[in-house]
Amino acid sequence: MSNLRTLVFFATPPHDCSYLPDREATTMFVDPRANVDKKLYSQLTALGFRRSGSHYYRPHCEHCNACVPVRLKVDEFQPDRNQRRVLRKNEDLSCRLVPAAFSERYYRLYAHYIEERHRDGDMYPPSREQFTSFLVDGATDSWFLEISLGDKLAGLAAVDLLDDGLSAIYTIFAPELEDRSLGTFAVLWQIEEARRRGLPHLYLGYWIRECRKMSYKTRFKPIEALRDGHWRELQSD
Repeated sequence: MSNLRTLVFFATPPHDCSYLPDREATTMFVDPRANVDKKLYSQLTALGFRRSGSHYYRPHCEHCNACVPVRLKVDEFQPDRNQRRVLRKNEDLSCRLVPAAFSERYYRLYAHYIEERHRDGDMYPPSREQFTSFLVDGATDSWFLEISLGDKLAGLAAVDLLDDGLSAIYTIFAPELEDRSLGTFAVLWQIEEARRRGLPHLYLGYWIRECRKMSYKTRFKPIEALRDGHWRELQSD
């Protein structure tokens, strides 16, 4: 079994940054041959790593530190007025956690979401292989949050269970339901699930001050940022 002392890491060559124009990025990966169990995955997450399929990675850019790992302290969280409005608006939804696995029903929602909202991104065009390699492969105590409106699959959130919290991997939803703010709703649901399990944190991935798409993360407070090896409350304003 691998541990932090025995892990080997690899860095990619510089490549175009997915978030900030005119910048190059370098990504550090855990050796894909490593046997990463839940304990090690939890330790890596606390060090700022994320999971994408069977890959564990974090930014490792020589001249840029814009990508900041963030996590929410769930016991101290209180929804603001807008978040309470989102909860009220979605009281008619039903939610359940199921083991992360491929299904044609999930893929159809994924493809619809990517085609409508991310045609300009590196995930377009979608494919079944892409869905599986991103959201199913490498799953370690990994789950899908099914969000349903009657018989309709309204949203799907990939969630990993860690020793000290939940890790929000990715959320998709039916584009025609955009006014329901299902991305926010999925985070609020995961906060309550972490509380129910007695877990202190919800990991929300990376936050970039200059990236508008990530600004929603700082609306969940108190949020902590990992800087210089220490988690401290993020001052985003």
